[in-house]
Amino acid sequence: MPIVGTPRANQAMPREGISNLFSSSKPLSPSYSFPSPHIRFAPKHTFSESMMEENLEIAESIITRWDLNNSDNTVPSLFHDNRRESVEFLKSVKDLRRAMDFFISTNSNSDKLVLAQNLMQIAMKRLEKEFHHILSTNRNQLDPESISGRSSRGSSTFDREIEEEYPGELTTEEGPISELAMANLKSIADCMISSGYGQECVKIYKLVRKSITDENLYQLGIEGFRSAQIQKLSWTALDHMINNWLTAVKVAVKTIFRGERNLCDHVFSASHTIRESCFSDITKEGAINLFRFPEMASRNKPSTGKIYRFMELYGATFELWPDIESIFSYESTSAVNLQALSSLVRLGQTIHNIIAAFESTIQTDSSRTMVPGGGVHPLTQSVMAFISSLVDYSKILSEILSDHPLPNNFPMPESYFESPGQGDGPTPAVPLHLARLILVLLCKLDTKAELYKDVSLSYLFLANNINFVVVKVKLTNLNYLLGHEWFSRHARKVEQYASSYEALAWNKVFSSLPESNSTGTSVEAVKGIFRKFNAAFEEAYRKQTSWVIPDRKLRDKVKVSIAKKLTPAYREFYDTYLGMLSGEKNLGVLVRFGPDDLENYLSDLFHGTVVSGSSSSSSSSHSQGCLPR
Repeated sequence: MPIVGTPRANQAMPREGISNLFSSSKPLSPSYSFPSPHIRFAPKHTFSESMMEENLEIAESIITRWDLNNSDNTVPSLFHDNRRESVEFLKSVKDLRRAMDFFISTNSNSDKLVLAQNLMQIAMKRLEKEFHHILSTNRNQLDPESISGRSSRGSSTFDREIEEEYPGELTTEEGPISELAMANLKSIADCMISSGYGQECVKIYKLVRKSITDENLYQLGIEGFRSAQIQKLSWTALDHMINNWLTAVKVAVKTIFRGERNLCDHVFSASHTIRESCFSDITKEGAINLFRFPEMASRNKPSTGKIYRFMELYGATFELWPDIESIFSYESTSAVNLQALSSLVRLGQTIHNIIAAFESTIQTDSSRTMVPGGGVHPLTQSVMAFISSLVDYSKILSEILSDHPLPNNFPMPESYFESPGQGDGPTPAVPLHLARLILVLLCKLDTKAELYKDVSLSYLFLANNINFVVVKVKLTNLNYLLGHEWFSRHARKVEQYASSYEALAWNKVFSSLPESNSTGTSVEAVKGIFRKFNAAFEEAYRKQTSWVIPDRKLRDKVKVSIAKKLTPAYREFYDTYLGMLSGEKNLGVLVRFGPDDLENYLSDLFHGTVVSGSSSSSSSSHSQGCLPR
């Protein structure tokens, strides 16, 4: 049955009857328009009837020239060279349709109606062939890229184009071939639909364009993915497919599907129903298959290393979501939108689960292996590397994490950090989640610090690790997300831990020197002070030669702080009392260090030149404790 146009049920004879006419020995020709010689008095013609008969004669002369059964017709295409011919042909079909409507309303048994129906079939068969020919021979010109940027909404109707003699598009050969082909396809489609032959036109269009669309998707590497097939792939193979999909999806949406939508809207602008049907049947299967892939990929066993690919899949789909909604806006293509949305939801849940699992891994880390010399723990390095890498996906994460609030059993400390530009409003999801991960790490570091037997070394360990966190924040966009207050608070913690280390590790050395020089100090007392200082300094130096401060700035800062407290006090004592020992035979043994020697010795510290260390279950007094898991 025809889709739109003049219903064939209203025609004087069904197609079966018309086909019987083709086998009749009596030829169908314009002579049937004239009265029979056996009629004594010819009926009086009205002006309208005369006009319709004239239209029929003109249509017959034009249409029969393009009859596919005419062996004399050797021109390959009506729309190929002489565009005036195509204008006349389409106009004759329009006039023929008007004549048919007139004859049906005045005399449904008229021989003229039979002739008109016969001519209409000849014309439609010709247009079917032309339609298929244009679609097939212009595959490269009608490629999605050349039409994806075109908008066909509001294009003129077939009737308007006929009455205006198809200005521009059909009467000139200027302009891109794709535009001429699109104009010709639209003109044929309008003509066939208005003539009641839309079904034949649509069948050809769907067949040709679906094959082109499927081929284009296949060339992009988009195949009929199956969940079981995806799950069996190694991560290397799946990662390769993800990379290919990320490249293909933008082309598929913005070029292939957008181009096909524009072409459908242009060619079948006369009928909303037809363009929806065509676009849906041509693209729906391929589009659903395209957007099903991210959901299937997200079912692969999750891990922190895979989260970046999953976020790229999410980001690509999310970025294209406005285009997806716009292109697949028909009710019949709503399944495409639902599939894309389903992939976003599934990816978002997978990404959140990976972050939650990562946090759990930090909390449950029970390794008692100490870092030699109180250096930066591998856990600190891995956690901060992961967190800082997440910042590059903060826009994507904000969409995902906003739907996953933090659990109430892990409250954040009041005013733990401020987020720039937020004022008194709620803290955005991304800074809140990342700050939480860092807080979990800091709590775990407190536990790790308790493994060191030497309390001063445990403080150095905390200073090193928190400094690593602070520097990582400063050098990445974490600094912007967490805010100045967060950075300043944790930078002060580094200073506090470094000061605590210094006080505990060097207090014995500092206290070996008198607080002030007293003029009544005896020679024996001076000797005792030198011996006490030598022993304390040698012990501190020997123990700390294996300790490390990896960060150069922090290392220099600690050295300068120790030197400022130690060297001036020792120099003053040294300069004041060395003369009292001038008569000593073993002066070099008694006074082992000059003031300048101390700075040289200090300069050798914190490079970890000697590897040693011990552990104990004893707790250090600085432990801050962890928030509940």
